[in-house]
Amino acid sequence: MSKKIIVISGPTASGKTSTSIELAKLFNAEIVNFDSLVFYKEISIGTAKPTEKEMQGIAHHLVGTQSIKSAINAADFQEKAIPIINEIHSRNKHVILVGGSGFYLQTLLKGMYKGGSTSKETLNKSNSLYAKEGITPFLEFLKENDPKSFERYHKNDHYRIRRAVEFFWQTNSMFSKQREKMGTYELESPTIQNNWDIFHCYLDIPKEDHFEIIAQRTLQMVENGLIEEVKSLLETGYSSHLKPLQAIGYKETVDYINGKFSNIKEYMQRISISTRQLAKSQRTWFNKVEKTSFHPIDDKDLIKEQVRIFLKKEPL
Repeated sequence: MSKKIIVISGPTASGKTSTSIELAKLFNAEIVNFDSLVFYKEISIGTAKPTEKEMQGIAHHLVGTQSIKSAINAADFQEKAIPIINEIHSRNKHVILVGGSGFYLQTLLKGMYKGGSTSKETLNKSNSLYAKEGITPFLEFLKENDPKSFERYHKNDHYRIRRAVEFFWQTNSMFSKQREKMGTYELESPTIQNNWDIFHCYLDIPKEDHFEIIAQRTLQMVENGLIEEVKSLLETGYSSHLKPLQAIGYKETVDYINGKFSNIKEYMQRISISTRQLAKSQRTWFNKVEKTSFHPIDDKDLIKEQVRIFLKKEPL
């Protein structure tokens, strides 16, 4: 018998958290997070991490379980998430995967191409260049040598930008070409191995409405103490160069604290603009994925009905 998984995905600030909690209450489910920032326990305000009150008694997994000093990647996430999902299923409960980090979701459900390890020399070259000049030379390299990867990755996604450049340095071939070949490989799909049955519910909002929601969320984060949260971390000794603190909202806050914005309005506008750019890149990612799309507010009843049908249906 197949084991049911409901995926709730979508761009940032599209109502994923509230939708997932409502569905979990209705359908005897537990929630597993796949948003790459919600993993971390030291950061909350800028991640829109659900509070204990917002969780409404629903079990949430991989929320605030990791230190920002030990960032995890998609492969780490897959290793952590699979046993959790199988344990939930062993208790005859459904699983709801929630987040906006498409690559983490893909790795969990479809597996990850094993491209071989990166040489020590390549890593040293990458680390040295990154320490001296930041992400800019990597972006410039991709733009010239692998434009498809350059367009695919958000400029703040330093990990995957660097990984694509390192791949080129080591193999003298484009990472985007390697990605295209992945479909021909027989991947050991966790979905097949674990007999998962997936319903992918993608939430999105018309762009103009979404821009307003993003601006309101930015204001709310600042009013809730985002600046104070980051100041406290820096004063405690956390480095602003830690990967989670380079994420949207946190990077701009570090810059604001360091006086790189002339006023708080400019700082908040920068967060909103960066968040809108992130939402655009998330939409681009999920456009390539098989899913069923819904408006999180207008289609509330339809979402519930479609999930109900999915949970009742027998596998083909």
